[in-house]
Amino acid sequence: MGRPEEQETYRSKLFNFKGMFDLPGRHAKSLSVESASILDPTEEASSRGSNPDNQIGNALDRRMRSQKIREEQAIKEVREKLLQEMEQMKERFAKLLLGEDMSGGGKGVSSALALSNAFTNLAASIFGEQRRLEPMPAERKARWRKEIDWLLSVTDYIVEMVPSQQKSKDGSSMEIMTTRQRTDLHMNIPALRKLDAMLLDCLDNFKEQQEFYYVSRDADDGDKKSKNDDKWWLPTVKVPPEGLSDGARKFLQYQKDCVNQVLKAAMAINAQVLSEMEIPESYIESLPKNGRASLGDSIYRSITDEFFDPDQFLMGIDLSSEHKILDLKNRMEASIVIWKRKMIQKDSKSSWSSAVSLEKRELFEERAESILILIKHRFPGIPQSTLDISKIQFNGDVGQAVLESYSRILESLAFTVLSRIDDVLHADRQVSSQSGRKSVSRNSPQVAKSFGTPKEETEKNGTETPGSMTLLDFMGWEADQGDSDMKKDSQVSEDFIKDLDAKTQKLPNIATKKVSYLENLGGVRSPTSRH
Repeated sequence: MGRPEEQETYRSKLFNFKGMFDLPGRHAKSLSVESASILDPTEEASSRGSNPDNQIGNALDRRMRSQKIREEQAIKEVREKLLQEMEQMKERFAKLLLGEDMSGGGKGVSSALALSNAFTNLAASIFGEQRRLEPMPAERKARWRKEIDWLLSVTDYIVEMVPSQQKSKDGSSMEIMTTRQRTDLHMNIPALRKLDAMLLDCLDNFKEQQEFYYVSRDADDGDKKSKNDDKWWLPTVKVPPEGLSDGARKFLQYQKDCVNQVLKAAMAINAQVLSEMEIPESYIESLPKNGRASLGDSIYRSITDEFFDPDQFLMGIDLSSEHKILDLKNRMEASIVIWKRKMIQKDSKSSWSSAVSLEKRELFEERAESILILIKHRFPGIPQSTLDISKIQFNGDVGQAVLESYSRILESLAFTVLSRIDDVLHADRQVSSQSGRKSVSRNSPQVAKSFGTPKEETEKNGTETPGSMTLLDFMGWEADQGDSDMKKDSQVSEDFIKDLDAKTQKLPNIATKKVSYLENLGGVRSPTSRH
């Protein structure tokens, strides 16, 4: 029974197998269709009829995959940038720790001097080519803020112990000692940061100016009557043939007054920090034994005269060159140190003792200090004196080094911006004098667009001029803060600045070459070698 059935099954299989060779075309076609449907699923889906839900889902998947790839790429770029900045920061602080001695042999400078040099070199690399009144490029501005933050981060760990009240769980209070940033840093670092931001904002205000432009010194321009040989490396300022408009002139004057306030504040902070630094013994040993030998007979007689007027004294001194001004400053500072040493020395056998009375010596010292104040305010661009160089070189206080160097580079930058503004105003005066017009009144739409904001600020005050604003208003400090507290806390005294203005109003227009330190630098140099 079972055997015939098996034979029938084999016979049917053999028939099917034979049919495969009898109809090769039809079978190949079926195989190709099946294989195509397997290898191309999208074609299979289209053969069954397009499904909108499937198409939308596939598009969303592709979009999500591309978005994920972009996010991963952005995260990778941010991570690489952070790693690069970390490497730069590690390299910078490694050089500071080594004291600029890359050999590691212990021959480097102190940490304070290395930090001071870092501030100076950074300012030279960023602002050394600030030859025009134009905004700082975004890349350089970002680098400046980033590296300034690195260097100022050191001051966050310069602390002092102060008493503080602490309450326990049972409600009782007890006095404990806590750490706080040192007082001089706590008050001056925010002020210097604000001065820094003001200078950068001042440069940004010249973004859309269209009144003046610059031409290269090598340009073929026959009308170069405004050329100044003292600043041959700077581009020549050009103004319209009819001169600047009233709005542009007010804008420039407003910016000049603002930068002048910044300059005075930076000068006050720098002078205060330098006065608090210790005088090195090496400088004291190099001094003569009396003030007459330091000043010279003629200057000594003028200072020790019964009737002394600092204005008349400066009018009688030859201050026609930067070298002579610096020499007078060095002599005055040396005599002050000598007189102070003699007032401190009580031993009559000491070589610093003198027959001059204490009252007269104190009077001579006050006269010399008043002359120094006038010199520093009248000639802010001169290099630092021998005493200042010695203090910076041998200073061991890191906090004082940060304040001195930061205020010094801001002072130099402010003076540079003032010089650029004066160049534009000088070119305008020359054009106005040549055209025979004392004032030019032009109010074009371009001028209103370029100088609208500063002009509106000047018109808000009515008859009040921009220069009448006080330093308290300009810095944004509270008006209820007294002058004595300002001098004690922030080291920037409004009375000190007003005194400078009052004493320098009578000064003659002394011809001298005003060149800031950054213009004289010509490269990355330390403050010890730049003088």
